[in-house]
Amino acid sequence: MRVLGLDLGARRIGTAVSDIEGSIAFPHGVIERRDTRVDLEAVSSLIREQGVERVVVGLPIHMDGRSGPEARAARAFAKALATQSGLKVEVLDERWTTVEAERALRAGYSGRGRSKKREKIRRERVDSLAAALILRTYLERVASDATRGAE
Repeated sequence: MRVLGLDLGARRIGTAVSDIEGSIAFPHGVIERRDTRVDLEAVSSLIREQGVERVVVGLPIHMDGRSGPEARAARAFAKALATQSGLKVEVLDERWTTVEAERALRAGYSGRGRSKKREKIRRERVDSLAAALILRTYLERVASDATRGAE
Protein backbone atom coordinates (compact mmCIF):
# COMPACT_ATOMS: atom_id res chain seq x y z
CA MET A 1 0.00 0.00 0.00
CA ARG A 2 1.51 3.33 -1.05
CA VAL A 3 1.27 6.06 1.62
CA LEU A 4 1.69 9.84 1.28
CA GLY A 5 3.22 11.88 4.12
CA LEU A 6 2.56 15.62 4.42
CA ASP A 7 4.33 18.30 6.45
CA LEU A 8 2.03 21.34 6.38
CA GLY A 9 3.76 24.69 6.58
CA ALA A 10 2.57 28.25 6.12
CA ARG A 11 4.27 28.59 2.71
CA ARG A 12 4.88 25.02 1.55
CA ILE A 13 3.58 21.49 2.00
CA GLY A 14 6.44 19.02 2.25
CA THR A 15 5.61 15.70 0.62
CA ALA A 16 6.96 12.17 0.89
CA VAL A 17 5.77 8.94 -0.69
CA SER A 18 6.35 5.37 0.41
CA ASP A 19 7.35 2.48 -1.79
CA ILE A 20 4.53 0.25 -3.04
CA GLU A 21 4.92 -2.08 -0.05
CA GLY A 22 4.48 0.82 2.36
CA SER A 23 7.79 0.19 4.13
CA ILE A 24 10.24 2.91 2.99
CA ALA A 25 9.64 6.68 2.95
CA PHE A 26 11.10 8.84 0.18
CA PRO A 27 11.11 12.66 0.12
CA HIS A 28 9.05 13.75 -2.89
CA GLY A 29 9.23 17.55 -2.95
CA VAL A 30 7.04 20.47 -1.98
CA ILE A 31 3.77 22.04 -2.99
CA GLU A 32 3.73 25.83 -2.75
CA ARG A 33 0.74 26.92 -0.65
CA ARG A 34 -1.92 29.06 -2.34
CA ASP A 35 -5.26 28.65 -0.60
CA THR A 36 -6.99 25.63 0.92
CA ARG A 37 -8.99 24.73 -2.19
CA VAL A 38 -5.94 24.87 -4.50
CA ASP A 39 -3.77 23.08 -1.92
CA LEU A 40 -6.29 20.25 -1.57
CA GLU A 41 -6.49 19.87 -5.34
CA ALA A 42 -2.68 19.79 -5.65
CA VAL A 43 -2.45 17.07 -2.98
CA SER A 44 -5.34 15.15 -4.56
CA SER A 45 -3.54 15.29 -7.90
CA LEU A 46 -0.38 13.90 -6.27
CA ILE A 47 -2.47 11.12 -4.68
CA ARG A 48 -3.80 10.11 -8.10
CA GLU A 49 -0.39 10.36 -9.82
CA GLN A 50 1.35 8.22 -7.21
CA GLY A 51 -1.43 5.69 -6.62
CA VAL A 52 -1.62 6.57 -2.93
CA GLU A 53 -4.02 4.57 -0.76
CA ARG A 54 -3.52 6.31 2.59
CA VAL A 55 -2.28 9.71 3.82
CA VAL A 56 -0.61 10.82 7.04
CA VAL A 57 -0.47 14.52 7.97
CA GLY A 58 2.03 15.83 10.49
CA LEU A 59 0.33 17.29 13.56
CA PRO A 60 2.32 20.22 15.00
CA ILE A 61 1.88 19.79 18.74
CA HIS A 62 3.72 22.08 21.17
CA MET A 63 6.54 20.51 23.15
CA ASP A 64 4.37 20.55 26.29
CA GLY A 65 1.66 18.58 24.46
CA ARG A 66 -0.73 21.49 23.81
CA SER A 67 -2.52 21.88 20.49
CA GLY A 68 -2.35 25.35 18.98
CA PRO A 69 -3.86 26.95 15.88
CA GLU A 70 -1.42 25.09 13.60
CA ALA A 71 -2.60 21.73 14.96
CA ARG A 72 -6.24 22.74 14.49
CA ALA A 73 -5.44 23.78 10.91
CA ALA A 74 -3.67 20.45 10.26
CA ARG A 75 -6.66 18.48 11.58
CA ALA A 76 -9.04 20.56 9.44
CA PHE A 77 -6.84 20.03 6.35
CA ALA A 78 -6.69 16.27 7.03
CA LYS A 79 -10.47 16.10 7.38
CA ALA A 80 -11.04 18.09 4.17
CA LEU A 81 -8.52 15.93 2.30
CA ALA A 82 -10.25 12.75 3.49
CA THR A 83 -13.57 14.10 2.26
CA GLN A 84 -12.16 15.17 -1.09
CA SER A 85 -10.01 12.10 -1.76
CA GLY A 86 -12.16 9.40 -0.18
CA LEU A 87 -9.03 8.01 1.50
CA LYS A 88 -8.18 7.38 5.11
CA VAL A 89 -6.19 10.42 6.28
CA GLU A 90 -4.50 10.18 9.67
CA VAL A 91 -2.57 12.71 11.73
CA LEU A 92 0.70 12.00 13.53
CA ASP A 93 2.51 14.04 16.18
CA GLU A 94 5.40 15.66 14.32
CA ARG A 95 7.38 17.14 17.21
CA TRP A 96 11.08 17.22 16.31
CA THR A 97 10.71 16.29 12.63
CA THR A 98 11.68 19.69 11.23
CA VAL A 99 14.54 19.99 13.73
CA GLU A 100 15.73 16.49 12.80
CA ALA A 101 15.44 17.29 9.07
CA GLU A 102 17.45 20.52 9.44
CA ARG A 103 20.11 18.69 11.47
CA ALA A 104 20.41 15.95 8.83
CA LEU A 105 20.77 18.47 6.02
CA ARG A 106 23.27 20.58 7.97
CA ALA A 107 25.45 17.51 8.45
CA GLY A 108 25.94 17.34 4.68
CA TYR A 109 26.00 21.10 4.02
CA SER A 110 29.25 23.02 3.50
CA GLY A 111 27.71 26.42 4.32
CA ARG A 112 29.31 28.14 1.33
CA GLY A 113 27.39 30.31 -1.09
CA ARG A 114 24.22 31.20 0.86
CA SER A 115 22.36 32.81 -2.02
CA LYS A 116 18.59 33.34 -1.90
CA LYS A 117 18.13 30.55 -4.43
CA ARG A 118 20.23 28.10 -2.39
CA GLU A 119 18.36 29.05 0.78
CA LYS A 120 15.01 28.42 -0.95
CA ILE A 121 16.22 25.01 -2.13
CA ARG A 122 17.47 24.21 1.39
CA ARG A 123 14.09 25.12 2.93
CA GLU A 124 12.28 22.98 0.35
CA ARG A 125 14.57 20.04 1.15
CA VAL A 126 13.90 20.51 4.86
CA ASP A 127 10.13 20.47 4.26
CA SER A 128 10.29 17.36 2.08
CA LEU A 129 12.64 15.57 4.47
CA ALA A 130 10.36 16.48 7.41
CA ALA A 131 7.48 14.87 5.49
CA ALA A 132 9.63 11.77 4.94
CA LEU A 133 10.38 11.60 8.68
CA ILE A 134 6.67 11.87 9.49
CA LEU A 135 5.96 9.13 6.97
CA ARG A 136 8.80 6.92 8.25
CA THR A 137 7.51 7.20 11.82
CA TYR A 138 4.00 6.33 10.63
CA LEU A 139 5.20 3.31 8.61
CA GLU A 140 7.26 2.04 11.56
CA ARG A 141 4.24 2.38 13.84
CA VAL A 142 2.00 0.49 11.38
CA ALA A 143 4.60 -2.29 11.04
CA SER A 144 4.98 -2.50 14.83
CA ASP A 145 1.20 -2.69 15.31
CA ALA A 146 0.99 -5.43 12.67
CA THR A 147 3.73 -7.42 14.40
CA ARG A 148 1.97 -7.12 17.77
CA GLY A 149 -1.31 -8.14 16.18
CA ALA A 150 0.29 -11.29 14.69
CA GLU A 151 1.48 -12.50 18.10
